[in-house]
Amino acid sequence: MGTETPSYRGFRFPAEIISHCVWLYHRFPLSFREVEEMMLQRGIVVSHETVRQWCRTFGQTYANGLRRRRPRPGDKWHLDEVFIKINGKTHYLWRAVDQHGNVLDILVTSRRDANAAARFFRKLLTGLEYAPRVLVTDKLASYPVAHRRLMTGVRHRRSKYLNNRAENVRREVARNEWITRIGGRYRSAA
Repeated sequence: MGTETPSYRGFRFPAEIISHCVWLYHRFPLSFREVEEMMLQRGIVVSHETVRQWCRTFGQTYANGLRRRRPRPGDKWHLDEVFIKINGKTHYLWRAVDQHGNVLDILVTSRRDANAAARFFRKLLTGLEYAPRVLVTDKLASYPVAHRRLMTGVRHRRSKYLNNRAENVRREVARNEWITRIGGRYRSAA
C-alpha cells in the first residue's frame, strides 16, 4: 500500500471506527487487546482479532501518514550508546535524539568502535534530508573519528553532562524491556 487512501468497502464498521483503532495501535504503545478494551469503554464492541486484521490491512497506509506528518527534527543532535543483552550476548544500541527529545534513529551493533559509529552516522544521514548544526556526544573516542570521516562541517561537542537528552531515552528502553520481561513471566505462568 502506498500513499493512496484506503477503501473501506465491505467492512461492517464505519471508516471512522476502523481508522481510530488503527491510529491508536500505531500511535501509542498499545496491544490489540488494549485497543479492544479502549473501544469497549466507548461502547463499541470489536474483537482484538478484528483490530489485528484492520492493522494488517490499513496499517502501512496509516504508518506512512504518521511518518509524513512527523515534525522536522531539530538542528542539535544528541548521540548515545547503551549496552543491551540479546540472547545473552552484549550488543550496543546507538541512538540519536534531537533537542526536543524526538528519537531520530537507532542502530544495534555487536561492536562499539569507530566503524560502528561511522555506520550509525551514515544511517542517520541517509534517513534525514539535512545535517545538524551541532552534534553532542559523550566522551567515547569513536565519535570524533566518525565525525572527522563523515560530518566535517558540523560542530562537535563532547561532554558528559550536555548529553542528558540522549541519556534520558534510556528510561524508555528500560521500560520496554521491563514490560517484555514481566509480560513473559505472566504468559509462561498461565
